[in-house]
Amino acid sequence: MKFFATKTMIQAKPEVIWSLLTNAADYPTWNSTVDRVDGQVAPGERITVHASAAKGRAFPLTVQSFDAPRRMVWSGGMPLGLFSGRRTFTLTPQQDGVVEFSMREEFTGLLAPLITKSIPDLQPAFDTFAADLKRRAEQGR
Repeated sequence: MKFFATKTMIQAKPEVIWSLLTNAADYPTWNSTVDRVDGQVAPGERITVHASAAKGRAFPLTVQSFDAPRRMVWSGGMPLGLFSGRRTFTLTPQQDGVVEFSMREEFTGLLAPLITKSIPDLQPAFDTFAADLKRRAEQGR
């Protein structure tokens, strides 16, 4: 199973970080890896992410899991489970008031071995996403 993951420590309250992750309209103001997010980031909602690294491509996703302000899962893919991507955002408060932010996306399905060969290295974009989130959250703490 192919996956990408990143994590960082953020000096901000979980609610501040969560509000950034769930405010679709504001993504372009703080996240250099996202051109825009259409829809509402809420339980069961459909959203469309327009990523900077994939100009001209839109990724329709569903907010599958939503446990504010701790964990959220976005997923999308092909019918019949032929190929799917699942992105999990996790906020874990630490004893010192810092929050560990982690983001992981894994690709599964019958066609995953074939399709993932054409997926570029997303690690730099994941690391930039985390750094952008940290920067903005720590400004607004």
